[in-house]
Amino acid sequence: MIVGIEGAVVFKDPSVVHLNVQGMIYEVFVSLQTYARLGEATVRLHTAHIIREDAQLLYGFKELSEKVLFSRLIKISGVGPKVAMAICSTFTTAQFAAIIASSDIAGLKKVPGIGPKSAGRILVELNGFDAELVSSGGSVSSATGDATMALESLGFKKEVIASVLASCQSHDTASLVKEALKKLQTL
Repeated sequence: MIVGIEGAVVFKDPSVVHLNVQGMIYEVFVSLQTYARLGEATVRLHTAHIIREDAQLLYGFKELSEKVLFSRLIKISGVGPKVAMAICSTFTTAQFAAIIASSDIAGLKKVPGIGPKSAGRILVELNGFDAELVSSGGSVSSATGDATMALESLGFKKEVIASVLASCQSHDTASLVKEALKKLQTL
């Protein structure tokens, strides 16, 4: 099982990257979130290696939390790697954690290939997974989790908090709380 890959970028496209690893060139499928963070020279990616009857596929992620999300999504019945990559391309892990926390079916239906039934099933299967995403997501996701707890202690509802935090641009807890409070005042 290949769990990571590091190599020189030979070819880069929004959905795929070719990496030269000591003379061997690997095709790695990436999300738009990962593509946006790729450099021009050498990159290191966390990978999910999927072996099928007719192919061996590598899916690469710059952030470990994105790989955790992808791996969990493909375990859901009816969600394959293409749909999981579409979700990873549409939302950051922090945004998706907020969608799970608020059970936002309309937000999840924005992903190409997901209808109302699929969105409902995914949210039911991932109930409570938002906490795992927050804990594996690093500083931005932990800041979002801390900001959520702070806003809940002020009496705001979890669904409202999740939707507001998903639209915030700040990265540290204090700034997230301030930005969210400003947005919550206008509601």
